[in-house]
Parts: sequence; structure tokens; C-alpha cells
Amino acid sequence: MILIIFIAGLFIGSFLNVLIDRLPKGENVISGRSHCDFCRHKLAWYDLIPVFSFVALSAKCRYCGKKISRQYPLSEIFTGFFLSFTAYVLFSQNIGVSDFQFLYWLLLTGCLIVVFGADLKYRIIPDQIVLLMVISGFLYLFFFDINQFLNNFFSALAAFLIFLLLTVATKGKGMGLGDVKFAFAMGLVLGYPAVIVSFYLAFLTGAVFSLILVIKGKKKMKSTIPFGPFLAAATYVSLLFGYSIWSFSIKFMGF
Repeated sequence: MILIIFIAGLFIGSFLNVLIDRLPKGENVISGRSHCDFCRHKLAWYDLIPVFSFVALSAKCRYCGKKISRQYPLSEIFTGFFLSFTAYVLFSQNIGVSDFQFLYWLLLTGCLIVVFGADLKYRIIPDQIVLLMVISGFLYLFFFDINQFLNNFFSALAAFLIFLLLTVATKGKGMGLGDVKFAFAMGLVLGYPAVIVSFYLAFLTGAVFSLILVIKGKKKMKSTIPFGPFLAAATYVSLLFGYSIWSFSIKFMGF
């Protein structure tokens, strides 16, 4: 089952690449054939087989010979891995997992991959992905986890207001409105206390990564880096292990 999900994830990853590249540019993701980024030649189906085509073509466009970005096979492999890992974590729990919960978590995983890739590459968190997370989150809570509805809704509202205040206080230098909107989605899908874990992990890893870049001389102190990838990664970790991390932290601190 996990192997099947991994293979399917490779093809899903190919579609997520389309979302990562087209949504920030406002391009249509449904119609329009895939094409080479350099010569704009439309690609045949055999040019789009996940990972295999990249290897078979020696990482070069069949038509113009320019190098193909490693983003494409890496995104496909990462998508296959994270979707199968999400399924593994769900199936390994000693609780019954409904088909809807399974599909919902896979959907969230895919959304987080798009947020990570789009903000890393274009410094834009697509509104369409945030909206998809919010709508699916509301539907899931309303129909399958109504007891958590108020908890998650107020967590989303609090996260939104906190990030909005931070954005205003830093005049948009620390984070943008995309991060603010994504914070609402984070709070809605995670709820308390997992959302606190996600914010802590995001700020911690973001600060450490920035400090490393400054030390290595790759970034100046006043330079900024996209925060979305850290938020997306922290959301994924908290989605799977947020409550466990929170419980361990509380016990470790003696509360």
C-alpha cells in the first residue's frame, strides 16, 4: 500500500510542479500543455514521465538541449516520499483511520508542498492553495470532527491576528500578507496546541537558518528570506506529531 502511494505520489508531484510554477504567475493550471521553460516547445507525454524522463534525457530538454531544473524530479520524489510517509504514520496509529481522514491528510500534505515550493521559488504563497486548505479544513471539521470545530476556528483566528500584528509592526519586512493568510489556514487545520508547536518550530528553524546564512556570508543582516517554507514544514511536522511534541515538552518542563 505504501509503495503504491509512493508511485502515485511521483505523478501527483508532477502536477504539484505545475501548481508551483503556474499559480504564482497567474497562469491556468488546467488547460495548456506543459512546455520547455527555455524554447517554449510543447512537451510530449513521454517527456513528462516522473523522474524517468529526467534521467532518460540526461537532465536536458529534448528540443533545445538546455538543462532541466532539478526542481522537477526532486519535487516528484519528495511528494512520493511525504505522501507515503503521511500514510505510514496514519496507518501505524492504534486508532481507526477513515478514508476521509486519510484523503484529507494527503490533500494537506500536497498543499504544504506547493506552499513550500512556490514561496521558496517565487516568494509567493498562492491564495488558491490557502483557500483550498481553509475550505477543506472547515468541511472536515464540520462533518467529521465537530468537537474540535471551535478549538480550531479560534486557533485560526488567533494565529491570523498575531501574524497580522507582526506584519504591521515590522512594516512587512519580517513577513508578508501571504504568511498572514497562511497562518489562518495553519490554525484551522492544526488547532490548539499543535499550532503553537508549528509556530515555535517555524520561528526557531527560520532564525537558525538565517543565522547560518549570515555566518557563511551568503546573506546580510538586513536581508530577508521567504518564511513560507518554514511555516509549511513546521505545519507538516505538527500535523503528524504536534500533540506528541506538546505532551513531551510539557512533561520535560515539569508542568
